[in-house]
Amino acid sequence: MKTNKKIEKFLKLVDIFKKLRGKNGCAWDKKQTNKTLIKYLFEESEEFKQAVKKNDIDNMKEELGDVLLQIIFHAQIAKENKWFDIYDVIDGLNKKLIRRHPHVFGKSKAKTPEEITAQWNKIKKLEKKKKNKLKK
Repeated sequence: MKTNKKIEKFLKLVDIFKKLRGKNGCAWDKKQTNKTLIKYLFEESEEFKQAVKKNDIDNMKEELGDVLLQIIFHAQIAKENKWFDIYDVIDGLNKKLIRRHPHVFGKSKAKTPEEITAQWNKIKKLEKKKKNKLKK
C-alpha cells in the first residue's frame, strides 16, 4: 500500500473520533472522559494478550485495532481539553524510541538483548531523574 493511502487511513481514523465527539456525534462517545474510558483500555489490552497466548492472528489484529481505538479516543479528549493531540503523542514516541536506541541511532555499542535492555533501563532512569528535577 502506498504511503499516501496509509496516511489517509490514519487521518480518517482521527477524523472519525473528532466527528463522534462533535456536535452531531454520538451521545455515549461525547459523554466519555479519560477516567471513564480507562477500564476499556485495560480490557482491550487483556483481550490482545489472550489472542497472543492463543496465537490467534486474526483476533490479534482486531484487538490491536481496539487498543488503537482507545489511544485515539484518549488523545481526542486531550485535544478537546487543549492538553495535547495524537500527533504530540506520536512525536514524543518517535523521540523516545530514538533516545532509547542509541545502538541503532547513535554511537552505542550495545549488541546483545541483555546489553540493550540494560542500556534502555539506564536511559529510562536518567530521563525520569531529569524529569523529576524539572518538576521541582
